[in-house]
Amino acid sequence: MAVASTASPTLGSASGAEERMDPKRVIAFLAMVFGMFMSILDIQIVSASLSEIQAGLGASNDEVAWVQTSYLIAEVIMIPLSGVLARILSTRVLFSICAGGFTLASALAATATNIEQMIVYRAIQGFIGGGMIPSVFVAAFTIFPPSKRNIVSPMIGLVATLAPTIGPTIGGYISHAMSWHWLFLINVIPGIIVAATTWSLIDFDQPDHSLMKKFDWWGLASMAVFLGSMEFVLEEGNNKDWFNDHHIVMGTIAMVIGGAIFFRRVFKVELPVVDLRAFSNANFAFGSLFSFVMGVGLYGLTYLYPLYLSRIRHYDSLMIGETMFVSGAAMFLTAPIAGILSSKLDPRVMMMMGFAGFATGTYMMTGITADWDFYELLLPQILRGCSLMICMVPINNIALGTLPPDRMKNASGLFNLTRNLGGAVGLAIINTMITQRTDDHFARLSEQLDWGNPAALDWLASVGANYDAYGLDGSTVAVQKLAGIVTQQATLLSFMDIFMGLTVLFGSLVFMTLLLKKPKAAAPAGAGH
Repeated sequence: MAVASTASPTLGSASGAEERMDPKRVIAFLAMVFGMFMSILDIQIVSASLSEIQAGLGASNDEVAWVQTSYLIAEVIMIPLSGVLARILSTRVLFSICAGGFTLASALAATATNIEQMIVYRAIQGFIGGGMIPSVFVAAFTIFPPSKRNIVSPMIGLVATLAPTIGPTIGGYISHAMSWHWLFLINVIPGIIVAATTWSLIDFDQPDHSLMKKFDWWGLASMAVFLGSMEFVLEEGNNKDWFNDHHIVMGTIAMVIGGAIFFRRVFKVELPVVDLRAFSNANFAFGSLFSFVMGVGLYGLTYLYPLYLSRIRHYDSLMIGETMFVSGAAMFLTAPIAGILSSKLDPRVMMMMGFAGFATGTYMMTGITADWDFYELLLPQILRGCSLMICMVPINNIALGTLPPDRMKNASGLFNLTRNLGGAVGLAIINTMITQRTDDHFARLSEQLDWGNPAALDWLASVGANYDAYGLDGSTVAVQKLAGIVTQQATLLSFMDIFMGLTVLFGSLVFMTLLLKKPKAAAPAGAGH
């Protein structure tokens, strides 16, 4: 790949000895990739079917939201923890346990009879499933030589971006065709196969049980409090009016205290739960920053498009899924192209192309109206899907492709954490902007529609007369209709504001990419094994 193309002759000969891949390792890696796909997919697979789950479990709107939130909070805690656990247990043991546990938790979620059970099972599912995600990135840069990364990196990039994008599509189809229980039951058979395959075939590292004696339990507890509270505050802040709610205040206090203890122990203990020294590598630090922003774009638009389609167009979950499929198809078709480009282009050029394409797609959305349908959303979605893949491949390579093998496990957890935190922060900001900007726009539009506006009065009189003819209270219905139109327009204007903000964000990354130095090659990723 571009990242590793400048390797010295010595390193080139070392990697040349590893050109022939062991089929057993390749099969093991493919099983790991599928396990990661299931884990990331399950974040969003319920998003289009929450109403069905709510009806089935008799939950309130606030309660059913935790079907997704509990999964995210637990996953965010596990992702950085997986690095040290892989060193202690080995990748084989950790991944197999996570795959098996994820499968069991999925089966339990399908049997839930009330919302409390569902939340607990989803939290277990998210926590255990989160351990599968960083391991795949470690395996990709550990067992494959640099010359193979133009094949491997697009694969994991595709999975990391495609899974949350097509989650609503798959979930919509399943809940329509069968029932919401099958959102979880579909994981059982594949999960068993993944667990058995990885247990049998993974062999590229060894456990170091002596590290268990050095394990920082206080660091784990403080990290769980810190990340869990942060995710809770970001997810629930807007719904609870931020610091006007005592739960958000308490969550923030817990986050600050947990964060203070966590960061103190990270720099104090011999074996920290998370090793932050990876950020001393400039490429990794910039790659993590870009991953954070990509998380904003990935999860933010996966949320915004369905929100528009449901609120404005009144689509059901199946119709939303069918419309959202475009981005997933674009990603899938772009993956091999991104792989080819990564071996020929400077990664900085690819990132600039991707960021510019993403910004163009969001800028097109600033002209959105209440009449936009599948075909109006087609090109922005294609641009989004293609741009995400073109960005993701070089970002992965820049962040992880130059790290030494001994730092890879911890660094992979941190790298994946930044993407998830980017998604959480992005969704929090987007939700807050929708609420606040909709209120602002509603107030301004209402000012133009007072009783002194002749056009408004004529419209009310005309609509009211039509309903009066059917024996209804025409004036009341007309006012309600006008209020609905104003609310819809205010919501659309808030969407425009958000899309313009995303345009500015991704447009600025085009220029930030110019600050990067061309990455130099590291030792072959498999050299330590």
